[in-house]
Amino acid sequence: MRAYLGIGSNIGDMAQMLDRAVAGLAATPGIHVVARSSDYRTPPWGKTDQPWFLNGAVAVDTDLDPHGLLDACLSVERDLGRLRAERWGPRVIDIDVLAYEGAAVDDDRLVLPHRHVRERAFVLVPLAEIAPDLVIAGERVVDALAKLDQSGITRV
Repeated sequence: MRAYLGIGSNIGDMAQMLDRAVAGLAATPGIHVVARSSDYRTPPWGKTDQPWFLNGAVAVDTDLDPHGLLDACLSVERDLGRLRAERWGPRVIDIDVLAYEGAAVDDDRLVLPHRHVRERAFVLVPLAEIAPDLVIAGERVVDALAKLDQSGITRV
């Protein structure tokens, strides 16, 4: 199945951390990375009094189910030193499952498609680079992105 992930960091060497996250995903049994967006410098969202982020998107083919993919993402985060101290706060790495082909999930661990994906330009800009025609909740990524303020987001 094809799935789409968002990656981000705003602590330390952010570009290296995104590279390491993608490498960790690629090294995980059952995950094959098929596309990666450019990296984008983006303003913080939610909690805005923190450093800017470096964000990207990754497409993977996987034989893991949605929860197995989430567990793999959390494992890569832990391996890279992620501590979950503050909601929407600074983080060394963040890997979100944005969408999973053919899956709709809504439980205490996972919501698919990601509940805020169509509200966040920092997610949609890199996702549109690798999957512009992906339909999430009945809307193409490029169409959802066209409705959002993209100011401050720059490709690096």
